[in-house]
Amino acid sequence: MTIKSTYTLILGAGESGTGAALLAKAKGVNVLVSDAGPIKPAYKKLLLEKEIAFEENGHHSGLTAAAREIIKSPGIPDIAEIISTAHAANIPVISEIEFASRYTTATIAAITGSNGKTTTTGLLAHLMKQGGLNATAAGNIGQSFSRAVAENNYDYYALELSSFQLDGNHDFRADIAILLNITPDHLDRYNQSFDAYADAKMRIIQNQRETDAFVWCSDDETIQRKVKQFKPKAKQYRFSLTHKEDEGAYLDNNNIIFNIKGETFTMTLEELALQGKHNIYDSMAAGIAGKLIGLRKESIKQSMADFRNAEHRLEFVANIHGIEFINDSKATNINSTWFALESQYKRVVWIAGGIDKGNDYSKLTELVKQKVKAIVCLGIDNHQIKEAFDNLVPVMVEAHSMEEAVNIAYNLAEKNDTVLLSPTCASFDLFENYEDRGRQFKGAVQQL
Repeated sequence: MTIKSTYTLILGAGESGTGAALLAKAKGVNVLVSDAGPIKPAYKKLLLEKEIAFEENGHHSGLTAAAREIIKSPGIPDIAEIISTAHAANIPVISEIEFASRYTTATIAAITGSNGKTTTTGLLAHLMKQGGLNATAAGNIGQSFSRAVAENNYDYYALELSSFQLDGNHDFRADIAILLNITPDHLDRYNQSFDAYADAKMRIIQNQRETDAFVWCSDDETIQRKVKQFKPKAKQYRFSLTHKEDEGAYLDNNNIIFNIKGETFTMTLEELALQGKHNIYDSMAAGIAGKLIGLRKESIKQSMADFRNAEHRLEFVANIHGIEFINDSKATNINSTWFALESQYKRVVWIAGGIDKGNDYSKLTELVKQKVKAIVCLGIDNHQIKEAFDNLVPVMVEAHSMEEAVNIAYNLAEKNDTVLLSPTCASFDLFENYEDRGRQFKGAVQQL
């Protein structure tokens, strides 16, 4: 394929990069896609079909010399040599989210947080669709934002954004910004600085106007501190489990009270499809956003009662001889696993491990003491998990494949126990990603 003298360079050819390439092609932007590794067949097929120039298994020398702009996939760190070269040459480096936002006038509700993003995004998209809106979920969940913009003409987006995606945004603006929580995660990408990571999360309110909305958890001390520091321009709506909020949502005994723009409605905790303390926060955030968008309260309540959670997030897999199997592969940090363990009412055989991201396992100590009867370590290097919990549980064993881990867990569990895959770690040592890990878990369970 012929490449013109200058081009927009897309680094990475996964869902994000390929989506950006499809949008660029649709808008007449000349692009070159470059991936340091092999491109998956499905994405390569798309690039070939659309006659988009690409290279794989390495970046050729002088790649950035003819680039007028670089769209960087979120998995590429800023310290990568090719990014440093681009910065030194004053070549703009943006996210795929930033690129896509140039080509849509849709209403955007952007969701971030260390935990609960996927659930809240999926729930809000469900609320909007059930409410009759032309809406979808995109971003860090399923399809990329760029691909959604390229292939459809949605009026509303529930957009899940990771801190990495937020880092590459400059002019992007959310009509509704939702910040669920900020707890230590991905510190390896932020020089082990929790404050730098928290600042990245606060980019969710970047460019917001007084007519926009900022929805945030007022129980989170880090967010409280950062709100004082960043002084948001947007109208604020808070949600809490511990105290009353004048505008937003709060818990009163067993009832969630929503109070938005003078309209109040109530849901009992039993009515929520999503159970567990962490899901109350997610439901509050989605409910507030739904009302701000203009959905009827009856529609919001019905949608929150019949929602089914995303794959790999506390997903029920099977009950085999009285043993329940739960897939929580998306739990890649301590806080996610804390919520997963906190929501369990049976004794747990816990499958954990992977690539450690600087986890402080002491935060799980009490829950492990109370609920975990055995740990199956699944990863290439499990020494940190073993050091943290060796004296807290009676049984701890290692497995070297998902099939082995599931079989060990099944043999350790008894009737009325739960086998919980909630790794606390990234998946890239033994699996392609957390989806691959979760699907292998489900496949192994079905083979029992």
